Formats: sequence, structure tokens, C-alpha cells
Amino acid sequence: MDRIDAMRAFVAVVIDGSFSNAANTLNLSPQLVSKYVSKLEEQLNIRLLNRTTRKVSLTEAGSHYFGHAQQVLLSIDDMESQLGGLQQLPKGVLRISAPVSFALKHMAKLITDFQARYPSVTVDLQLSDRKVDIVEEGFDIALRIGQLKSSSLIAKKITPIRVVLCASPDYLKIHGTPERLEDLEMHRYLHYSYVNVDTKGQIFKYLKAKQLKESSVFRSNNGDVLVEAAIEGAGLVLQPTFIASHALNAGKLVIVLPEHEPDSIGLYAVYAHRKLLTHKVRCFIDFMEDYYGTPPYWDKYITTTH
Repeated sequence: MDRIDAMRAFVAVVIDGSFSNAANTLNLSPQLVSKYVSKLEEQLNIRLLNRTTRKVSLTEAGSHYFGHAQQVLLSIDDMESQLGGLQQLPKGVLRISAPVSFALKHMAKLITDFQARYPSVTVDLQLSDRKVDIVEEGFDIALRIGQLKSSSLIAKKITPIRVVLCASPDYLKIHGTPERLEDLEMHRYLHYSYVNVDTKGQIFKYLKAKQLKESSVFRSNNGDVLVEAAIEGAGLVLQPTFIASHALNAGKLVIVLPEHEPDSIGLYAVYAHRKLLTHKVRCFIDFMEDYYGTPPYWDKYITTTH
């Protein structure tokens, strides 16, 4: 006797309330359903159901077994669905929210390569640095950068993100190169509006104090603008290397206080919790997972390592 078939028969009897109703659900004869349940009880050496001429009811052991059996069957169905999906090409519209600077620099080729493999998927990519509500706004996936707080959403880490403090050689020639965190007090800081200055790390402590003290700093909600300003000699900037790597590799920016570089954060794919993840979402997350590398390709030629 197939234990899984017997388990399905037992669960169906409990849910449908009788052997005849369960037989209709499973498209089997009532006799076969009864045989499955009896054999299951025989194998377990315990009675799962109390039977009368009018109804069936769970025994105490049957009640415990019913809960576990449901979970086992759900897991089997989920696994079979996923394996079945591997034989099918994903299709439909995939709505993605992504940070502006990251998407502009690193997502065009990703999307192109993904659609070359999965041509039946239409990608709707919306750029925003605000924290979108993926359920309310109808997104399948949101890409987020940082140290994520716990929530009801599922987060898959895609790649680590380095954050470095840097400035142009011309700026440092005029104003001097900071050698200690205390030296930051004497320098101009270009502030990114969305940065979490409460993040752990000594460098954030000093930059937070400087931000609160000064009213004339250059601030923006876009990291590319701040990096370009730093290249022009406007001051020190703390930005991820996926934005600054080109300027760092070209010598237009240099890393300052590398020994105090903050711990790396991460690029995460965030999606709503669902019992069965849609095939297009699963394929995109799997595709992204190894796409950028660890460490990612934009860090390849940066000489100063954390």
C-alpha cells in the first residue's frame, strides 16, 4: 500500500466528513478509501477514526496525526509544483522595484540576459529609492540595499555591498588627507539623504555628529550626484562601490580612512511570503543570485580591500 495515498485518503475523510464524500473528492470507491484508512491504522498500530453508522470522528491520536499529515501533503504538493515548474518556461509580467543608481548602472544587462533566457517574461522595472510597499503597489520583487530589519517579507541576499569614504586627489591636496576619525571634523561632508547614520560603526558616529552640527553641507537623495560632486572636489562622500568604483579605478577618487571602512551591507531581493512562489519570480531570483558574483564584479579592480 502506498503510504502517501493512504494519508490522502485519511485526510480527505476527515475534511469531507465521511468515506463516501472522500471517495467523491478522490475519485475512488468508498470501499477503497476505507481500505486505505484501515491499512494505515494497521501500519501505525493505532486507531485514527471512530466509526459509527452515521459519522466518523477523530480519536486523540487521529487528531495529532491529521495535523502532521496535512503538513506532509502540503510539502509534497509544493515540491511537485516546483519540480513541475522547472519543465515550463516562466511567462507573464514581472514587476520589479529597484534603487535608482543601482538599476541605472547594473540592471540593464541583467534584464537583457534574463529575457534572452526567458523570452516569455515581460519585465516592468520601476526605479525608486523609497521603500515601496510591494503588496499594496503590486510588485513581484523589490531590490533593497542595506541591513534589512525583520518583517513579514522574505529577503534573499544577492551580493555584498561595500561602502567607502572617498574624496578626489585635488580636494585632499588642498584640505589634507584625514588620518584619524577625529580629522573628519575639519572636512566637508557630502550627505546622502537616505543613509542610516544610526548604523553601527565608528565612522557613522562621526558623520552623524558632523551632519547635526552643520547646516550648509551638500545633501542629495541621489548617490551619483554626490559622487560626481566629490570628483569635482566638493568634499568627502560615503557611497557604495557600485557607484564609485569607476572613479576609484580611474584615480578620480581615492579611499579615505580604509581601516575604518564600515562592514559591508547587502543587495537583497525582497518578496511577499507565499506558499507557492510564482515560477517567474523564482526564476528571476535564481538568475540574480550568481549574476554579480561574490565579491561583485565592480569591486574587482579596487585595490584597497576591507
